[in-house]
Amino acid sequence: MKKPCILVVDDDASLRELITLRLEANGFRVEAVDSGEAALTQLALARPEAVLTDMQMDGMDGMALFRAIHARDPALPVIVLTAHGTIPDAVAATQQGLFGYLTKPYDAATLISLLKRATRLAGNSSDADSDSWRSEIVTASPTMDVLLAEARLAAQSDASVLIQGESGTGKELLARAIHRASPRHGRPFVAINCGAIPAELLESELFGHVKGAFTGAARDHLGLFLSAEGGTMLLDEIGDMPAQLQVKLLRVLQEGEVRPVGATATRPVDVRILSATHRNLEEAIASGEFREDLYYRLNVVTLTLPPLRERREDIPLLARHFLTVLTEKYRRRIHGFAPDALDMLTAADWPGNIRQLHNVLEQCVALCTTSTIPASQVARALRDKPAEIQPLAEARSTFERDYLISLLKLTRGQVSEVARLAGRNRTEVYRLLQRHGLTPALFKDRDDA
Repeated sequence: MKKPCILVVDDDASLRELITLRLEANGFRVEAVDSGEAALTQLALARPEAVLTDMQMDGMDGMALFRAIHARDPALPVIVLTAHGTIPDAVAATQQGLFGYLTKPYDAATLISLLKRATRLAGNSSDADSDSWRSEIVTASPTMDVLLAEARLAAQSDASVLIQGESGTGKELLARAIHRASPRHGRPFVAINCGAIPAELLESELFGHVKGAFTGAARDHLGLFLSAEGGTMLLDEIGDMPAQLQVKLLRVLQEGEVRPVGATATRPVDVRILSATHRNLEEAIASGEFREDLYYRLNVVTLTLPPLRERREDIPLLARHFLTVLTEKYRRRIHGFAPDALDMLTAADWPGNIRQLHNVLEQCVALCTTSTIPASQVARALRDKPAEIQPLAEARSTFERDYLISLLKLTRGQVSEVARLAGRNRTEVYRLLQRHGLTPALFKDRDDA
C-alpha cells in the first residue's frame, strides 16, 4: 500500500533528520530539503500529500513558502512549525488557507495526528483505497498530480464538475475516475456525447419518453438520467447541446426531476452531474450559444486537463503503457522502442493529444516486423515531421542565420542598413555573415515578386 509522502522543509539539519525519522516510523514517506527554494524545486518534480515547514529559515521563510505553494496548489495542506514570537503570523495565515501550525517544541503525537488528518482530508491516507480510483490515468506529471488531487477532493461531494481540455486529453477518463472516487462508485456511470446525437433525439435519450409520444415510440423508454439513478452522468461536449435542451437540463438540475417526452408527470431523479467540453463556454455565452445560468449550475468546480505537449514527461510512460496493451491485442512480440523512436515521440507536437498518441502507436504495432519499434516506423505513423528539440547552440545558430537572411532581403544586401536595423556595427555584421556563409551581393537588386 502506498504511503503518503510528506515534504519536510527545515534549514536545521539535525531537526530535519529527527522529523524524518519520526514520520517514517509512523508510516509516512519523507522528502526533506533545507530551504524554501529547494522545496519549490521538489514540488515541481513531484507532489507530496502535505508540506511541513519551519517558519524561520534563511532566504524564503515558512510564510513566503506557504504563499508560493498556495498560489499554485491551494488544495495542498501546509503545516508550519513556529516559535512563540511568530504565532500571530501563523494564526493569520490559517485564515488564508494554512492547514495548521505547531509551536516549538512540538508534541510528536500531535504532529502525527495533524499530518494524518491532512492526508485523510486530501484523500490520501494510508488506510484509504490508495490510488485505485485513478489507476487508468497514466502520469508522472506534477501538474497532473495537482489536478488529480483536486479531482479527488471534488469527488467526495455532489458538486457539479466541469472538465475542460482539448480533444483527446482524456476528459471521460477523468470523469470515470471521479465517479470511482465518489460515494456513488457502486452505482451506474453513464456518459453521453451531446454533440453526437441529433437534437430531435437527444431529449428522448436524456429524459426518456412514453409509448406513443412520437412516431416510432412503440414502448416506454427510461432515458439516461433515470438509468443513472443514484450514480453519475457525464454530459460530454456539453457546449454542443441545443439551446432548447439547455433550458430543460437547467430545470432538471434545479428541481431534481425529469419529465419524459410525452409524459404529463415528472419523476424524481438523483444523479451527480459531470460535464466536459473542449469549447470555451464563456465565449459561447457571450455569443448567445450557451446559457449563463446553466453554465454556473454545471461549473461549480472546474478541472482543466493540460494538453499532452505540456506534460511531455508522461509521453514515454503512456507510450510504454499503450505498447503493452496493443501488443497483447495484436499478439505481437514487440519489446520496446529504439531510443531515437522514443525521442521522436517525446518531441512531437501531438495536436490530437493522448488519442493521437494511441493511434500512432497502434499503427506502429500493427505494421512493425521487428522486436523493437524503430524511428522510421514512428515517423511514418506521425505522417508529418515531428518537432525537434535542438541543442541551444544549434537553435541559436539557426535563428541568427534566418534573422540575417530576413534583414538582407529587406535591405537588398546593404550591410550598413543590416547593421543599423540589428543594432550592431558593420564589422560585427560582416563577421556574422561570414560565419553563416552569407554573401550580401546575392541579395542586391533581388526581385521577390
